[in-house]
Amino acid sequence: MRKVVKFGGSSLADAGQFKKAGEIIKADPSRVYVVPSAPGKRFSGDTKVTDMLIEAYHIAVEGGDLDGQLAAIRKRYDEIITGLGMDLSLDEEFAEIRRVLTEEPYQDYAASRGEYLNGKIMAAYLDYTFIDPFDVIFFNEEGDYNSYKTDRVLAAKLEETERAVIPGFYGRGKDGRVKTFSRGGSDVTGSIVASAAKVDTYENWTDVSGFMAADPRIIENPVSITTITYRELRELSYMGASVLHEEAIFPVRAKGIPINIRNTNRPEDEGTWIVESSARKSKYTITGVAGKKGFCAVLVVKALMNSEIGFGRKVLQAFEENGISFEHMPSGIDTMTVVVHEDEFLDKEQKVVSAIHRMTQPDSVEIESGLALIAVVGRGMKSQRGTAARIFSALAHARVNIRMIDQGSSELNIIIGVANEDFEVAIKAIYDVFVLTQL
Repeated sequence: MRKVVKFGGSSLADAGQFKKAGEIIKADPSRVYVVPSAPGKRFSGDTKVTDMLIEAYHIAVEGGDLDGQLAAIRKRYDEIITGLGMDLSLDEEFAEIRRVLTEEPYQDYAASRGEYLNGKIMAAYLDYTFIDPFDVIFFNEEGDYNSYKTDRVLAAKLEETERAVIPGFYGRGKDGRVKTFSRGGSDVTGSIVASAAKVDTYENWTDVSGFMAADPRIIENPVSITTITYRELRELSYMGASVLHEEAIFPVRAKGIPINIRNTNRPEDEGTWIVESSARKSKYTITGVAGKKGFCAVLVVKALMNSEIGFGRKVLQAFEENGISFEHMPSGIDTMTVVVHEDEFLDKEQKVVSAIHRMTQPDSVEIESGLALIAVVGRGMKSQRGTAARIFSALAHARVNIRMIDQGSSELNIIIGVANEDFEVAIKAIYDVFVLTQL
């Protein structure tokens, strides 16, 4: 049994949290590869180290004095080192950071140093080998993750390393410079390491005991999800559930490695297991409900649309030409609705409408803004009759008007469109009918 363990920023924010992480790692000899994030917030109103480093980059670009900002960052790490009772100096590392930011500043390098420095501390604290992701994780010319080269190089390195610390969030770009994943990318690094090492489990330690069935900012004390599939996770992550970076599942999914979301502050909790498939029955019909605000619906109307070959392609081409991706596309015999993000669409709406008219000659094009999309997700929905009826009944009783309905043939989820102002009410109504009252 071997495990990769990733610790988030809140789990490594100070010496006390570092000690908790160290105890967790030492409590299980199978936890052989550790992926640390940069120190997060220690308290409300605090600043994450990554944000402090990005500010240092901006100061450098503007030709300002770096001394004060680098001293503040250095203080954060020195407090961790002192609190752990370690004899460790980061003089060389900070001298190199100052040199790069002074001579050739670039943001990805600055942003990545939080994980790099925390990795140095973690490796020394555990007496594990330090592996720099710059040497083993690669991106291609387009800036996308290069899975083939990374898997080959990283697997060879890990095969000769019994226990190692590999910082999250960054690797090497095709240009030979540091390249980062999007924010939260340490989750992705953990998944990459788990895949390359072919471990049994990828443990992702954070400040919550797994996934909740709904957003705790909307639902007070929502129930936790014990087991969720990769596909369910993708749906909920896309619609706003943010415990895990949505791209983190791909490297492990291909090799059937489960992810276990755990709480650093409550290590006795089992957390949430993310798996390819499971025979375990969910306690509830749905696994979770999540959503986002800020969508537009573009309704294209044309008589006999269904008999016109290539009509849908032409409509979508109008969006493609303007660099806009679509989210959902419910349709009827003579109507087709394209749902897009409002902030991407508003500045280009008339160009898109003109393109639709030019390419398809519709009877009309109508735009509706201020929409929120809610995803009701659950593998148990397929085997339960009346799931959609329960959703619509709950919303009707809550006096929420449904603007759009979209359901795929997989029956894994139902997407409902409502007005932005009805979003929270709708979430509460759906959660109540499936979890609290279970009508």
